[in-house]
Amino acid sequence: MKKTKVGIIGCGQISGIYLENLNRFPSIVVAACADLNVERAKAKAGEFGIPKACSVAELLADPAIELVVNLTIPAAHSQVCMDILEAGKHVYVEKPLAVTREEGQAILAKAEEKGLLVGSAPDTFLGGGIQTCIKLIQDGWIGTPVAATAFMMSRGHEHWHPDPEFYYAQGGGPLFDMGPYYLTALVAMLGPIKRVAGMAKISYPERTITSLSKYGQVIHVDTPTHVAGVLDFHSGVVGTMITSFDIFGGSRLPCIELYGSQGTLSVPDPNTFDGPVLLKRHDSPDWKEIPCSHGYTANSRGIGVLDMVHAFRSGRMNRANGELGYHVLEAMHGFHDSSRQDRYYMMKSTCDRPEPMPQNMQFGVLD
Repeated sequence: MKKTKVGIIGCGQISGIYLENLNRFPSIVVAACADLNVERAKAKAGEFGIPKACSVAELLADPAIELVVNLTIPAAHSQVCMDILEAGKHVYVEKPLAVTREEGQAILAKAEEKGLLVGSAPDTFLGGGIQTCIKLIQDGWIGTPVAATAFMMSRGHEHWHPDPEFYYAQGGGPLFDMGPYYLTALVAMLGPIKRVAGMAKISYPERTITSLSKYGQVIHVDTPTHVAGVLDFHSGVVGTMITSFDIFGGSRLPCIELYGSQGTLSVPDPNTFDGPVLLKRHDSPDWKEIPCSHGYTANSRGIGVLDMVHAFRSGRMNRANGELGYHVLEAMHGFHDSSRQDRYYMMKSTCDRPEPMPQNMQFGVLD
């Protein structure tokens, strides 16, 4: 396979791991990186050996770049994705796909019009931990799945992130920030969601930044910081989910557990790529750790981009695709809508369950 030239837009906190990993994939060349602050782009280019640092317009005008990774803040996701597609390039965007459902729909419609692919983080479900869980479910180790729980309980990002303000604006909060990891993993394991019901609140209307660069600054909170809800999957599974930035004393709840007619599966943190994967069968007195059967297990952010390159080269659908990203986006809005309207929310979108990753992979090689 020939090397595909990829561009990066957005050189903030998350860009480092993408640049590190994409540079290691044998079928990808990171040809340029861009940022509204060109000096920041130049710094990243120097750090990771990227040949060109430039403005966004210059990157989009480069005919050699076929795919662009959008690592901007959530509020900019939609416009930057649309600009990338208008430039005739495939786009892979950090989560969430967009802030609003209308923006998400517009991105998918533009991609279809242009004959291009959309990819959306997270791609952590392509890692060894979640992929091993998918194989265990498909092989019948827990029998028929009947229920699931998912918990993301933390104290929020203002105590460590250098620029935490956007986490408390529209498109942020625990559900839109961390929910995509949990919901994407659940859909990958259990299939699409039929309806959701939720309750959401802002527990603290202001947050004080304690990270060093902006220590003492106050953030006004514009989005719910504690969201609890129930998911009804088309497969018949009923899930319970809580995402919160209001847990200051820590939590001992599991990240994700799946409950079946023959056993229980403890799923690893969906914000990571590895285990541990724990299985408790009905006929066994003890939990058993299951080795990861396949998939990358290091911090492999960017494998969704790699899969996307292989997808448009071979004519198949990429696994971390736009339809999956939109389904997750709609479910998150559904929780908020349900809380405001005092009724459950019926999902209007659906998506295919992503194909499992191949086994016996070499690093950076999928097909």
